[in-house]
Amino acid sequence: MKKIFSTVLMTVTVSALVISGCAKKEETGSSASPAASAVASDNTGKDFKIGMVTDIGGVNDKSFNQSAWEGLTQLKKQTSANVKNLESKSDADYTPNLNQFVKDGYNLTWGIGFLMGDAVKTVATQNPNAKLAIIDNVVEAPNVESVTFSEQEGSYLVGVVAGLTTKTNKIGFVGGIDIPVIKRFEAGFVAGVKAVKPDAKIQINYTGAFDKPDLGKAAAATIYNDGADIIFHAAGSTGNGVFNEAKDRAKNGKKVWVIGVDKDQSLEFGDEVTLTSMLKRVDSAVLRVSKDVVAGKFQGGKVVTLGLKDDGVGLPETSKKNVSADILKKVDEYKAKIISGEIKVPEKP
Repeated sequence: MKKIFSTVLMTVTVSALVISGCAKKEETGSSASPAASAVASDNTGKDFKIGMVTDIGGVNDKSFNQSAWEGLTQLKKQTSANVKNLESKSDADYTPNLNQFVKDGYNLTWGIGFLMGDAVKTVATQNPNAKLAIIDNVVEAPNVESVTFSEQEGSYLVGVVAGLTTKTNKIGFVGGIDIPVIKRFEAGFVAGVKAVKPDAKIQINYTGAFDKPDLGKAAAATIYNDGADIIFHAAGSTGNGVFNEAKDRAKNGKKVWVIGVDKDQSLEFGDEVTLTSMLKRVDSAVLRVSKDVVAGKFQGGKVVTLGLKDDGVGLPETSKKNVSADILKKVDEYKAKIISGEIKVPEKP
């Protein structure tokens, strides 16, 4: 049932770059995100309304939801479509927020995040003529397009970076809620670390939340106190607390690193503590599916999965600031092996 749309995604990306006159790459070994390109509107979507409902992390989480919203804001620039987001403060808000867009006649309603799966299924079933899409979950309905990612593949690569960079041989992982998508981050990361540093000790901590920076800070403090010098987080805005803890330690002369997630988080938290980030092209996926709706090509009932070969995950170009050329060469070697199928990255720990 899966349909990889790498060709379409890369076409959108290249087109955006040509129009904007910008040839600069954002990712190591992959094309730049169309959501980062300034494109003049062609007004093809001026009569369209696209809505997005966030999970509890909020639209300004510096991570997952923010990336999705950037995809829609770029859609507005490219097509003049009307875009709007609704933030969910709790899971009780998911269904009412989705229904609000459906009731208001939106051409497409996005549910952002695994946690919204049941709500998207309910709303889609009750409104068979409405078009919906979801990120990070599969909803089997003829009027829903599901987009998932091979997070384990990109996480494997940052695991390689961590394993070859650590000086203490102790590394941490801070997760948000213990759900399949976050377990893919964990599994890939651990496998990548072990591939290059089999004897490394990896401490895993799930905070149980995507919207609690204080919990992320506390989890990071515990892991750093136990001797780790690198932490990879996959925890939404909870992960902001991991960065805050690292920055506090940096002020006191302690050198520790954080590996960001979803976006190039060095742009938000600085190069002093950000070793690299595991990019997840949520912005590109949201833009692509939304443009399909404007073009009359919505693929309801389909599931698309994006991995390394689709440029759906990867490392940012800024990695070269703190990651040595030799390590990045190793990353490229492992990337090639994953794409060729020589390495099969586990999805579960």
